[in-house]
Amino acid sequence: MHVEFSDVIQKRRSTRKFTDTRISRDVIKELIRAAQMAPTASNLQAWRFIVADDLVIVKQVCMFSPGISGHPPVVIAVASDLREVEERGSENSIRYGCMMDAAMAAENLMLAAADRGLGTCAIKSYNPTAVKKILRIPDYFRLELLVTLGVSENETAAPARKPLEKVLFWNSGDERNV
Repeated sequence: MHVEFSDVIQKRRSTRKFTDTRISRDVIKELIRAAQMAPTASNLQAWRFIVADDLVIVKQVCMFSPGISGHPPVVIAVASDLREVEERGSENSIRYGCMMDAAMAAENLMLAAADRGLGTCAIKSYNPTAVKKILRIPDYFRLELLVTLGVSENETAAPARKPLEKVLFWNSGDERNV
């Protein structure tokens, strides 16, 4: 079920309640391929995707992630391989680039999921030490964010957005210059 890209953007929501429907690894691989197509600072491609689809492991991750709700069948940890960044990148890459790259990759993944009728939610509220231990993530990987994935239990309405006039500025951030 593919729809127009602008419709996918409008359709994507942060899903907080999931059905028990399992997501195939082939579908997950397609979503990770979409994530890989995101821009990456200096083409480092330092992101790493650790997919938890074993329900016991997912439940353990959820126990240490207060930002997760609704019992997702899949949790994807997006991490940065700092060893690779230190070899090929810069301090700026470590400080800012990795998180920016992870966020853009996660957005690609979430839009690809929405295109397939799946729900996702980006999560930053978790205990990184516990999640890294549960998922056996190496010390040289920095956990950037989690993405929950599954079939949404129900359709949610789009949250209200501020009027464009409140967020768009031309040539200056000075509100008097709108």
